[in-house]
Amino acid sequence: MIELANRKVLLTPVYMEGCLRLRKLCVKEKISAFDWSVQAIISWILSKSFGSKNVSIVAEEDVQTLSKPGADRLLKVVVETVNECLCEAYRFGLEGPESTLCTSEVLEAISRCNSSGGSTGRFWTLDPVDGTLGFIRGDQYAVALALIEDGEVVLGVLGCPNYPMRKEWLCYHPRYHSIISKLSPTTSESWDKGCVIYAQKGSGEAWMQPLIHVNKKLVWPNSAIPIQVSSIDDPALATFCEPVEKANSSHSFTAGLAHSVGLRNQPLRVYSMVKYAAIARGDAEIFMKFARAGYKEKIWDHAAGVVIIQEAGGVVTDARGCPLNFSKGMYLEGLDRGVIACAGANLHDKIISAVDASWNSSCL
Repeated sequence: MIELANRKVLLTPVYMEGCLRLRKLCVKEKISAFDWSVQAIISWILSKSFGSKNVSIVAEEDVQTLSKPGADRLLKVVVETVNECLCEAYRFGLEGPESTLCTSEVLEAISRCNSSGGSTGRFWTLDPVDGTLGFIRGDQYAVALALIEDGEVVLGVLGCPNYPMRKEWLCYHPRYHSIISKLSPTTSESWDKGCVIYAQKGSGEAWMQPLIHVNKKLVWPNSAIPIQVSSIDDPALATFCEPVEKANSSHSFTAGLAHSVGLRNQPLRVYSMVKYAAIARGDAEIFMKFARAGYKEKIWDHAAGVVIIQEAGGVVTDARGCPLNFSKGMYLEGLDRGVIACAGANLHDKIISAVDASWNSSCL
């Protein structure tokens, strides 16, 4: 499993390189091409490492759309992007293809992203662009990959290309950096951004590998450092995260919960699973998400972040305090009201109690 984790960490920058290449496309093409390109790259590298018969991936996009008439232009972009990125694999300690992948090979790789999950066996779950609006706007987004065995998440990797190395910068759009940098020179400790955070179940450790640019080229040095959740357990000092978009979570309900447990800090509204990364790294203490009635949480939106926070010393459950269930297919079936992630058990217990006291009066 350690070897598996190492492979996972190494391949992460390869598909993050794809993020940068695809930024030049129009919005609709950008997202579509990004999704399929990442899925193809991940599938190909996993198959190269473990054999195609041993690779099964749960992902949102399937190969059918790319195979339809009229998808020629998009498919061409995907094939070109996949090959451009795989040519850079050697820079991250990985072996790329011996020759350029043809269209059928790229489609074959994507076709392995058709697993429906379940309670038995091994499969991967992948979210190639978690935080779509964040990606489009040049703000926070994440590439999330997790390994699930017999319904349990055993390995999680979060690639966060725009995650700044200092907590306070999370509150600002990355474009503000160009303005602030004119007022005060930045240092490697202040604005260097981009990291991969990962953890293996049962290890009791979570790690962060920063992405460092040298001469405008992405390099992958051996500079992983351990991370852990914050030691803050006083609600008055805690910071809580929530989704940026109101459609994804009830800001009014979480605001009421924050007030009832004594949270004084303004909420940190961040796109994507970067919220999980922020808690694991100690930049925030609480993540609360309560979706509107009828919305079903997908496993790829949580799997990687859950195991990372747990191994970093935190707690993640539903609103009843039960573990999230990743064994029922593509969705978190049986989820009670919402998801609560905390840096410690004391904060977690207070949030759970506040939910129970406030739920009946909510409109969710």
